[in-house]
Amino acid sequence: MALSITSVRACRLAAINGFLAVLIGAFGAHVLETRISPRMLEVFNTGIQYHMFHVVALLATALVARMKGESRRVVASMWAFLVGIILFSGSLYALALTGIGILGAITPLGGLAFLAGWALLFVEMMTTENE
Repeated sequence: MALSITSVRACRLAAINGFLAVLIGAFGAHVLETRISPRMLEVFNTGIQYHMFHVVALLATALVARMKGESRRVVASMWAFLVGIILFSGSLYALALTGIGILGAITPLGGLAFLAGWALLFVEMMTTENE
């Protein structure tokens, strides 16, 4: 069985985001540790954690796409996870680096995207026939 486009895309997105999460995390650990407050470093690290958690979510999406083929829910789940990484983790990175509090208002939108991604993946798997 050939890999679905979604499976390949999700694996590529996972690889890119895994690389970025490690790179950004190293930047935080080695450069920011002495340059921002402990509270802002905690905010930054929360962004890293959720970034990496959702790299795993992208890999799960690739697995589901591999199992089930192309599906609107799986495709939407993949994009929801990516949007979540950008909005949730990205806003926390920006907040920690700039101290601009209003950026924290974007974070919940990323959280909603993460929730949508997980819900879509769940619904897709609930429609799987027993084999």
